[in-house]
Amino acid sequence: MTEDELVAACTDLADVLAAHADEGERLRRVPDPVLSAVHQAGILDAVVPTSLGGSGLGLAALCDATRVLAHGCPASAWTISFLMQHAWFVTKLPAEGRADLFAGTTAPTVACPLAPTGVAVPTDDGYRLTGRWEYATAVRHADWVMVHGVVDTSGVEGADDGGFATRFAVVPVDAVAIEEVWHTSGMRATGSETVVLEDVEVPAHRTVAGQDLLDGGPTVPGDGLAGLPIMSVLALSAASPALGAAEAAVEHYRARTRARVLAYSLGDRAAEQPAAQIRLAGAVDAVAAAGEHHRRAVGAITAAAAGGSPDDLARVTAKLAAASTVRSARAVMGAVCEGAGAAVYQQSHPLQRLQRDVEVLKGHVAFDWDRTAELAGRIMLGGSLGPTDMA
Repeated sequence: MTEDELVAACTDLADVLAAHADEGERLRRVPDPVLSAVHQAGILDAVVPTSLGGSGLGLAALCDATRVLAHGCPASAWTISFLMQHAWFVTKLPAEGRADLFAGTTAPTVACPLAPTGVAVPTDDGYRLTGRWEYATAVRHADWVMVHGVVDTSGVEGADDGGFATRFAVVPVDAVAIEEVWHTSGMRATGSETVVLEDVEVPAHRTVAGQDLLDGGPTVPGDGLAGLPIMSVLALSAASPALGAAEAAVEHYRARTRARVLAYSLGDRAAEQPAAQIRLAGAVDAVAAAGEHHRRAVGAITAAAAGGSPDDLARVTAKLAAASTVRSARAVMGAVCEGAGAAVYQQSHPLQRLQRDVEVLKGHVAFDWDRTAELAGRIMLGGSLGPTDMA
Protein backbone atom coordinates (compact mmCIF):
# COMPACT_ATOMS: atom_id res chain seq x y z
CA MET A 1 0.00 0.00 0.00
CA THR A 2 1.35 3.42 -0.96
CA GLU A 3 0.79 6.60 1.02
CA ASP A 4 -1.74 7.81 -1.56
CA GLU A 5 -3.60 4.50 -1.38
CA LEU A 6 -3.65 4.65 2.42
CA VAL A 7 -5.07 8.19 2.46
CA ALA A 8 -7.65 7.25 -0.18
CA ALA A 9 -8.74 4.25 1.88
CA CYS A 10 -9.04 6.42 4.99
CA THR A 11 -11.05 9.02 3.08
CA ASP A 12 -13.59 6.29 2.32
CA LEU A 13 -13.44 4.97 5.88
CA ALA A 14 -14.18 8.43 7.29
CA ASP A 15 -17.77 8.10 6.08
CA VAL A 16 -18.06 4.79 7.94
CA LEU A 17 -16.66 6.37 11.10
CA ALA A 18 -19.13 9.26 10.81
CA ALA A 19 -22.08 6.91 10.35
CA HIS A 20 -21.20 5.07 13.58
CA ALA A 21 -19.86 7.96 15.67
CA ASP A 22 -22.90 8.12 17.95
CA GLU A 23 -22.78 4.35 18.44
CA GLY A 24 -19.10 4.60 19.40
CA GLU A 25 -19.99 7.15 22.08
CA ARG A 26 -22.69 4.90 23.50
CA LEU A 27 -20.50 1.80 23.50
CA ARG A 28 -17.34 3.63 24.62
CA ARG A 29 -15.33 1.71 22.02
CA VAL A 30 -15.02 1.54 18.25
CA PRO A 31 -18.16 -0.14 16.86
CA ASP A 32 -17.84 -3.52 15.17
CA PRO A 33 -18.89 -2.28 11.70
CA VAL A 34 -16.06 0.26 11.80
CA LEU A 35 -13.53 -2.35 12.87
CA SER A 36 -14.72 -4.69 10.13
CA ALA A 37 -14.31 -1.96 7.53
CA VAL A 38 -10.84 -1.11 8.86
CA HIS A 39 -9.71 -4.73 8.69
CA GLN A 40 -11.19 -5.11 5.22
CA ALA A 41 -9.32 -2.00 4.06
CA GLY A 42 -6.07 -3.53 5.32
CA ILE A 43 -4.67 -0.35 6.88
CA LEU A 44 -3.53 -1.59 10.29
CA ASP A 45 -0.15 -2.76 8.97
CA ALA A 46 0.55 0.53 7.17
CA VAL A 47 3.64 1.36 9.26
CA VAL A 48 4.70 -2.22 9.98
CA PRO A 49 8.05 -2.82 8.22
CA THR A 50 7.90 -4.53 4.84
CA SER A 51 10.08 -7.39 6.11
CA LEU A 52 7.24 -8.30 8.49
CA GLY A 53 4.57 -8.05 5.81
CA GLY A 54 3.48 -4.45 6.29
CA SER A 55 3.63 -1.44 3.98
CA GLY A 56 6.55 0.19 5.78
CA LEU A 57 5.13 3.71 5.45
CA GLY A 58 6.44 6.71 7.36
CA LEU A 59 5.22 9.34 9.77
CA ALA A 60 3.71 11.62 7.13
CA ALA A 61 1.50 8.77 5.92
CA LEU A 62 0.41 7.87 9.45
CA CYS A 63 -0.46 11.47 10.28
CA ASP A 64 -2.31 12.15 7.02
CA ALA A 65 -4.32 8.95 7.34
CA THR A 66 -5.28 9.77 10.92
CA ARG A 67 -6.22 13.36 10.04
CA VAL A 68 -8.53 12.19 7.26
CA LEU A 69 -10.15 9.53 9.46
CA ALA A 70 -10.90 12.20 12.07
CA HIS A 71 -13.23 13.96 9.64
CA GLY A 72 -15.59 11.11 10.48
CA CYS A 73 -14.88 10.66 14.20
CA PRO A 74 -11.80 11.89 16.08
CA ALA A 75 -12.11 9.27 18.83
CA SER A 76 -12.27 6.35 16.41
CA ALA A 77 -9.48 7.87 14.32
CA TRP A 78 -7.30 8.16 17.44
CA THR A 79 -7.97 4.50 18.31
CA ILE A 80 -7.27 3.19 14.83
CA SER A 81 -4.04 5.19 14.59
CA PHE A 82 -2.90 3.81 17.95
CA LEU A 83 -3.49 0.27 16.73
CA MET A 84 -1.41 1.12 13.65
CA GLN A 85 1.53 2.56 15.57
CA HIS A 86 1.43 -0.02 18.36
CA ALA A 87 1.88 -2.70 15.72
CA TRP A 88 5.12 -0.85 14.93
CA PHE A 89 6.10 -0.62 18.62
CA VAL A 90 6.25 -4.41 18.95
CA THR A 91 8.57 -4.75 15.96
CA LYS A 92 11.24 -3.57 18.44
CA LEU A 93 11.02 -6.84 20.38
CA PRO A 94 13.72 -9.50 19.97
CA ALA A 95 13.24 -11.86 17.02
CA GLU A 96 11.55 -14.54 19.14
CA GLY A 97 9.11 -11.98 20.53
CA ARG A 98 8.30 -10.72 17.04
CA ALA A 99 7.64 -14.32 16.01
CA ASP A 100 5.12 -14.64 18.85
CA LEU A 101 3.20 -11.50 17.94
CA PHE A 102 3.37 -11.69 14.15
CA ALA A 103 2.40 -15.36 13.93
CA GLY A 104 -0.39 -15.46 11.32
CA THR A 105 -0.76 -11.69 11.03
CA THR A 106 0.98 -8.62 9.65
CA ALA A 107 -0.71 -6.36 12.20
CA PRO A 108 -0.89 -7.62 15.78
CA THR A 109 -3.46 -5.64 17.77
CA VAL A 110 -1.81 -4.11 20.84
CA ALA A 111 -2.82 -1.67 23.57
CA CYS A 112 0.13 0.21 25.06
CA PRO A 113 -0.19 2.56 28.04
CA LEU A 114 3.24 4.25 28.00
CA ALA A 115 3.66 5.55 31.54
CA PRO A 116 5.96 3.39 33.74
CA THR A 117 3.41 2.86 36.52
CA GLY A 118 4.29 -0.77 37.25
CA VAL A 119 7.22 -2.79 38.53
CA ALA A 120 9.28 -5.34 36.57
CA VAL A 121 11.19 -7.80 38.76
CA PRO A 122 13.85 -9.89 37.00
CA THR A 123 13.41 -13.67 37.08
CA ASP A 124 15.51 -16.53 35.72
CA ASP A 125 13.63 -16.44 32.40
CA GLY A 126 12.36 -12.87 32.10
CA TYR A 127 10.42 -10.50 34.33
CA ARG A 128 7.50 -10.56 36.75
CA LEU A 129 5.14 -7.63 36.20
CA THR A 130 2.87 -5.97 38.73
CA GLY A 131 1.09 -2.67 38.36
CA ARG A 132 -1.84 -0.58 37.24
CA TRP A 133 -1.73 1.30 33.95
CA GLU A 134 -4.21 3.98 32.92
CA TYR A 135 -5.34 4.97 29.43
CA ALA A 136 -4.97 1.63 27.65
CA THR A 137 -6.52 2.89 24.41
CA ALA A 138 -8.04 0.15 22.21
CA VAL A 139 -7.68 -2.55 24.86
CA ARG A 140 -11.17 -3.80 23.95
CA HIS A 141 -9.89 -4.46 20.42
CA ALA A 142 -6.46 -5.86 21.30
CA ASP A 143 -5.00 -9.36 21.50
CA TRP A 144 -1.95 -8.09 23.39
CA VAL A 145 -1.09 -5.41 25.96
CA MET A 146 2.33 -3.77 26.22
CA VAL A 147 3.03 -2.27 29.65
CA HIS A 148 5.94 -0.26 31.06
CA GLY A 149 7.49 -0.95 34.44
CA VAL A 150 10.39 0.24 36.57
CA VAL A 151 12.97 -2.54 36.95
CA ASP A 152 13.26 -3.55 40.62
CA THR A 153 16.21 -5.75 41.57
CA SER A 154 16.02 -5.07 45.32
CA GLY A 155 14.61 -8.48 46.16
CA VAL A 156 16.63 -10.47 43.62
CA GLU A 157 19.50 -12.36 45.23
CA GLY A 158 22.84 -11.64 43.60
CA ALA A 159 21.44 -9.06 41.19
CA ASP A 160 23.53 -5.99 40.42
CA ASP A 161 21.92 -2.60 40.90
CA GLY A 162 22.35 -1.11 37.46
CA GLY A 163 20.69 2.16 38.38
CA PHE A 164 17.32 3.44 37.26
CA ALA A 165 15.90 1.48 34.32
CA THR A 166 12.52 0.58 32.92
CA ARG A 167 11.24 -2.29 30.81
CA PHE A 168 8.38 -2.71 28.35
CA ALA A 169 6.72 -6.11 28.43
CA VAL A 170 4.03 -7.66 26.23
CA VAL A 171 1.35 -9.96 27.64
CA PRO A 172 -1.76 -11.56 26.13
CA VAL A 173 -4.83 -9.46 26.79
CA ASP A 174 -6.30 -12.33 28.81
CA ALA A 175 -3.50 -11.85 31.36
CA VAL A 176 -4.68 -8.37 32.37
CA ALA A 177 -7.65 -7.32 34.44
CA ILE A 178 -9.52 -4.45 32.78
CA GLU A 179 -11.03 -1.78 35.02
CA GLU A 180 -13.94 -0.06 33.30
CA VAL A 181 -13.18 3.56 34.12
CA TRP A 182 -13.48 5.38 30.79
CA HIS A 183 -16.60 7.48 31.47
CA THR A 184 -15.77 10.80 29.84
CA SER A 185 -17.43 13.75 28.11
CA GLY A 186 -15.53 13.15 24.86
CA MET A 187 -13.20 10.72 23.08
CA ARG A 188 -15.42 7.95 24.40
CA ALA A 189 -14.85 5.55 21.52
CA THR A 190 -11.17 5.20 22.44
CA GLY A 191 -12.17 2.87 25.28
CA SER A 192 -9.06 3.96 27.21
CA GLU A 193 -9.65 1.73 30.22
CA THR A 194 -7.20 0.87 33.01
CA VAL A 195 -5.34 -2.46 33.01
CA VAL A 196 -3.92 -4.32 36.01
CA LEU A 197 -1.31 -7.06 36.32
CA GLU A 198 -0.43 -8.95 39.50
CA ASP A 199 2.75 -11.05 39.49
CA VAL A 200 2.48 -12.01 35.82
CA GLU A 201 5.53 -13.77 34.37
CA VAL A 202 6.73 -12.47 30.99
CA PRO A 203 9.51 -14.23 29.04
CA ALA A 204 12.53 -12.08 28.28
CA HIS A 205 11.95 -12.27 24.53
CA ARG A 206 8.67 -10.40 24.95
CA THR A 207 10.36 -7.48 26.72
CA VAL A 208 12.57 -4.59 25.62
CA ALA A 209 14.54 -2.01 27.59
CA GLY A 210 12.45 1.11 28.14
CA GLN A 211 14.92 3.65 26.81
CA ASP A 212 15.69 1.50 23.78
CA LEU A 213 12.03 1.46 22.80
CA LEU A 214 11.47 5.15 23.52
CA ASP A 215 14.48 6.06 21.39
CA GLY A 216 13.08 4.13 18.44
CA GLY A 217 14.68 0.80 19.23
CA PRO A 218 16.40 -1.64 16.90
CA THR A 219 14.94 -1.74 13.42
CA VAL A 220 14.22 -4.46 10.90
CA PRO A 221 14.36 -3.99 7.11
CA GLY A 222 11.67 -1.89 5.46
CA ASP A 223 10.88 0.28 8.48
CA GLY A 224 9.55 3.63 7.30
CA LEU A 225 9.63 4.98 10.86
CA ALA A 226 13.21 3.87 11.48
CA GLY A 227 15.14 6.09 13.86
CA LEU A 228 12.12 8.06 15.04
CA PRO A 229 11.65 8.39 18.82
CA ILE A 230 8.41 6.92 20.10
CA MET A 231 7.26 10.18 21.67
CA SER A 232 7.73 12.12 18.44
CA VAL A 233 5.64 9.56 16.56
CA LEU A 234 3.00 9.52 19.29
CA ALA A 235 2.73 13.28 19.75
CA LEU A 236 2.52 14.21 16.07
CA SER A 237 0.21 11.35 15.07
CA ALA A 238 -2.03 11.94 18.10
CA ALA A 239 -2.32 15.63 17.20
CA SER A 240 -3.68 14.63 13.79
CA PRO A 241 -7.23 13.81 15.01
CA ALA A 242 -7.48 17.33 16.45
CA LEU A 243 -6.37 18.82 13.13
CA GLY A 244 -8.82 16.67 11.20
CA ALA A 245 -11.62 17.55 13.60
CA ALA A 246 -10.92 21.27 13.13
CA GLU A 247 -10.98 20.86 9.34
CA ALA A 248 -14.31 19.04 9.58
CA ALA A 249 -15.70 21.68 11.95
CA VAL A 250 -14.88 24.46 9.51
CA GLU A 251 -16.76 22.64 6.76
CA HIS A 252 -19.76 22.07 9.05
CA TYR A 253 -19.71 25.77 9.91
CA ARG A 254 -19.51 26.74 6.22
CA ALA A 255 -22.51 24.53 5.39
CA ARG A 256 -24.52 25.78 8.35
CA THR A 257 -23.78 29.42 7.58
CA ARG A 258 -24.95 28.99 3.99
CA ALA A 259 -28.27 27.52 5.12
CA ARG A 260 -28.90 29.41 8.38
CA VAL A 261 -31.56 32.06 8.81
CA LEU A 262 -30.90 34.12 11.92
CA ALA A 263 -33.38 33.75 14.77
CA TYR A 264 -35.37 36.82 15.81
CA SER A 265 -34.80 38.52 12.47
CA LEU A 266 -36.96 39.24 9.45
CA GLY A 267 -35.37 36.48 7.42
CA ASP A 268 -31.76 37.68 7.62
CA ARG A 269 -29.39 35.07 6.24
CA ALA A 270 -26.20 34.27 8.14
CA ALA A 271 -24.18 34.03 4.94
CA GLU A 272 -24.88 37.69 4.21
CA GLN A 273 -23.55 38.91 7.55
CA PRO A 274 -20.01 40.38 7.41
CA ALA A 275 -19.23 38.94 10.86
CA ALA A 276 -19.99 35.39 9.65
CA GLN A 277 -17.91 35.90 6.53
CA ILE A 278 -14.96 37.16 8.57
CA ARG A 279 -15.32 34.30 11.05
CA LEU A 280 -15.29 31.69 8.28
CA ALA A 281 -12.28 33.21 6.51
CA GLY A 282 -10.38 33.41 9.79
CA ALA A 283 -11.15 29.77 10.61
CA VAL A 284 -10.11 28.58 7.14
CA ASP A 285 -6.83 30.48 7.44
CA ALA A 286 -6.14 29.29 10.99
CA VAL A 287 -6.71 25.61 10.24
CA ALA A 288 -4.56 25.87 7.11
CA ALA A 289 -1.76 27.44 9.15
CA ALA A 290 -2.03 24.73 11.80
CA GLY A 291 -1.88 22.06 9.11
CA GLU A 292 1.22 23.57 7.53
CA HIS A 293 2.96 23.88 10.91
CA HIS A 294 2.16 20.24 11.64
CA ARG A 295 3.40 19.03 8.22
CA ARG A 296 6.67 20.96 8.61
CA ALA A 297 7.23 19.40 12.03
CA VAL A 298 6.63 15.91 10.63
CA GLY A 299 9.11 16.61 7.83
CA ALA A 300 11.70 18.04 10.21
CA ILE A 301 11.72 15.14 12.67
CA THR A 302 11.70 12.63 9.81
CA ALA A 303 14.72 14.35 8.25
CA ALA A 304 16.48 14.41 11.62
CA ALA A 305 15.90 10.67 12.05
CA ALA A 306 17.28 9.99 8.58
CA GLY A 307 20.55 11.62 9.62
CA GLY A 308 20.87 9.61 12.83
CA SER A 309 19.17 9.71 16.22
CA PRO A 310 17.35 13.08 16.58
CA ASP A 311 18.87 15.25 19.30
CA ASP A 312 16.97 16.69 22.25
CA LEU A 313 16.20 19.94 20.43
CA ALA A 314 14.65 18.10 17.47
CA ARG A 315 12.54 16.00 19.83
CA VAL A 316 11.18 18.86 21.92
CA THR A 317 10.54 20.94 18.81
CA ALA A 318 8.38 18.12 17.42
CA LYS A 319 6.53 17.81 20.71
CA LEU A 320 5.97 21.56 20.87
CA ALA A 321 4.57 21.56 17.33
CA ALA A 322 2.16 18.76 18.24
CA ALA A 323 0.92 20.65 21.30
CA SER A 324 0.61 23.82 19.20
CA THR A 325 -1.45 21.95 16.60
CA VAL A 326 -3.93 20.84 19.24
CA ARG A 327 -4.02 24.32 20.75
CA SER A 328 -4.79 25.84 17.35
CA ALA A 329 -7.45 23.21 16.64
CA ARG A 330 -9.18 24.07 19.90
CA ALA A 331 -9.17 27.76 18.99
CA VAL A 332 -10.70 27.03 15.58
CA MET A 333 -13.35 24.81 17.15
CA GLY A 334 -14.23 27.50 19.66
CA ALA A 335 -14.48 30.19 16.99
CA VAL A 336 -16.80 28.29 14.66
CA CYS A 337 -18.99 26.92 17.43
CA GLU A 338 -19.32 30.39 18.94
CA GLY A 339 -20.71 31.68 15.66
CA ALA A 340 -22.86 28.69 14.72
CA GLY A 341 -25.81 29.23 17.04
CA ALA A 342 -27.38 27.14 19.79
CA ALA A 343 -28.69 24.44 17.46
CA VAL A 344 -25.24 22.93 16.99
CA TYR A 345 -25.36 21.82 20.62
CA GLN A 346 -28.19 19.46 19.90
CA GLN A 347 -26.80 15.99 20.62
CA SER A 348 -27.49 14.99 17.03
CA HIS A 349 -25.25 17.69 15.56
CA PRO A 350 -21.67 16.60 14.77
CA LEU A 351 -20.13 19.95 15.74
CA GLN A 352 -20.75 19.48 19.44
CA ARG A 353 -19.19 16.01 19.35
CA LEU A 354 -16.15 17.25 17.44
CA GLN A 355 -15.66 20.00 20.00
CA ARG A 356 -16.06 17.65 22.98
CA ASP A 357 -13.60 15.18 21.49
CA VAL A 358 -10.94 17.85 20.94
CA GLU A 359 -11.46 19.25 24.44
CA VAL A 360 -10.83 15.82 25.97
CA LEU A 361 -8.02 15.00 23.53
CA LYS A 362 -6.11 18.09 24.65
CA GLY A 363 -5.84 16.57 28.14
CA HIS A 364 -3.27 14.02 26.95
CA VAL A 365 0.07 14.68 28.63
CA ALA A 366 1.73 15.16 25.22
CA PHE A 367 -0.39 18.29 24.72
CA ASP A 368 0.02 19.88 28.15
CA TRP A 369 1.04 23.30 26.85
CA ASP A 370 2.69 24.58 30.01
CA ARG A 371 4.83 21.48 30.55
CA THR A 372 5.69 21.11 26.89
CA ALA A 373 6.60 24.75 26.38
CA GLU A 374 8.70 24.80 29.56
CA LEU A 375 10.57 21.70 28.42
CA ALA A 376 11.12 23.07 24.92
CA GLY A 377 12.25 26.45 26.24
CA ARG A 378 14.70 24.79 28.63
CA ILE A 379 16.33 22.81 25.81
CA MET A 380 16.34 25.85 23.52
CA LEU A 381 18.32 27.69 26.19
CA GLY A 382 20.92 24.94 26.45
CA GLY A 383 19.40 22.88 29.25
CA SER A 384 19.00 19.12 29.25
CA LEU A 385 16.28 16.52 29.55
CA GLY A 386 15.59 15.12 33.00
CA PRO A 387 15.17 11.39 33.72
CA THR A 388 11.37 11.63 33.57
CA ASP A 389 11.12 13.96 30.55
CA MET A 390 9.61 11.82 27.81
CA ALA A 391 10.50 13.57 24.56
